Amino acid sequence: MKTTTRRQFLGSAVMGGMAITGLHLNACASGNNKQFSEDELQARYDKLDQVLEQPIFKKELFPDPVIIDTVELMAFNNIYVCRVRSRDGAEGIAACHPFNTAMLVPIFLNTARSFFIGQDARELDLLVQKFYLFNSNFRLNGLAIAVPLSNIEFAILDMMGKIANKSAAQLIGDIHNPDVGIYVATEHRGLALDEHFERIKSEVAEFDVTAVKIRVGYMTGTKDVRYTGVEGKAEKLIPMVREHYGDHWSLYADANGWWKVPDAIRIGKILEENNYAFYEEPVMYYHFEEIKKVADALTIPIANGEQDQHLYNFRWLLANDGIGVVEPDGYYTGGMIRSMRVALMGQAMGKPCVTHMSGGGLGFIYNALLVSAIPNSIPHTEFKSFRTNIPYECPTAEMKIVNGKMKAPTGPGLGAIIDPDFLSKFEPVRR
Repeated sequence: MKTTTRRQFLGSAVMGGMAITGLHLNACASGNNKQFSEDELQARYDKLDQVLEQPIFKKELFPDPVIIDTVELMAFNNIYVCRVRSRDGAEGIAACHPFNTAMLVPIFLNTARSFFIGQDARELDLLVQKFYLFNSNFRLNGLAIAVPLSNIEFAILDMMGKIANKSAAQLIGDIHNPDVGIYVATEHRGLALDEHFERIKSEVAEFDVTAVKIRVGYMTGTKDVRYTGVEGKAEKLIPMVREHYGDHWSLYADANGWWKVPDAIRIGKILEENNYAFYEEPVMYYHFEEIKKVADALTIPIANGEQDQHLYNFRWLLANDGIGVVEPDGYYTGGMIRSMRVALMGQAMGKPCVTHMSGGGLGFIYNALLVSAIPNSIPHTEFKSFRTNIPYECPTAEMKIVNGKMKAPTGPGLGAIIDPDFLSKFEPVRR
């Protein structure tokens, strides 16, 4: 009788759209020095290309054109929202990414807005794709182009969801995860070991969870190139966290691209010894050959992609079996449609998806919506907090965590209603 390994079983489960909750992610380990023949590699690329060609947005829900009449970036007290209106009077509003919108105002106003005005919103799949070619936008890169696009796409999804009386998640897929499992993503890169550990425990204690992600790479965001106080910290912190939370907790680790290959492998083996479920960005996210070297040397799945906007980069890593978990970010990847494409590319290769969550604004709501529609989501997705400076109501999902899960909104569009009195304070941003 043929024996089925855990990796083979999970690969079949992911490709078949089955729930993967309860299965250990090491079954999805990355490369393990897998080499493909030229024909095998081409077949993998062909399979991924088929996914990239599949429609995501459900155009069939809209029998009549929905022509975008206005696209506005509006601001109050350094908070930004995007408002989209159709010629027929439909409206969608989305909270913009809080950390990058201000510096990207010229791109939004001079490039992104003009592209979408006058277009039929039913063609959102094609619009998102073509936007990268409009006015030589392909010469821009990273968050500079992805964040303005996502801000507009979210508002369009809100508008179209209200027209069709569907949630944004239902416009880009089927509902697979109405209850979204979460892990608490902790920070504290520059702190010394003991203070870092105490801060992890304090943050996690705020929520009813049994999963946490810790930082094992320490870019401090300061000009102090010495990074004092963190030398040797990861090696001690990894087992401390496991010992404190016990074997029944799911633990994840993020290096933020901090290590070179030899040290990335060394840290990865410590993570393996302590049964961590994935290892995120062990080296810089765009160093693809180095990512694969790390993946080939380890059994822990490598997660990558939160900072990457290029679908072909995911394509290379997946075709060459260089990652075990795909990790799009709804804002950073350029919206929910592109993030869903990344998830489905992973599914085609038997790999699960974990979404990254940008902090602030209403990111926790938008991320839950996205995860609810992803067929190959891991048991936990990223969560930072419910803190926001935007007053809102979410009639279909109380924003709280119970038994490690939060409900995804099911109301029309983005499911969150921003306080109208608060919105009345916003003014359009001019050139």
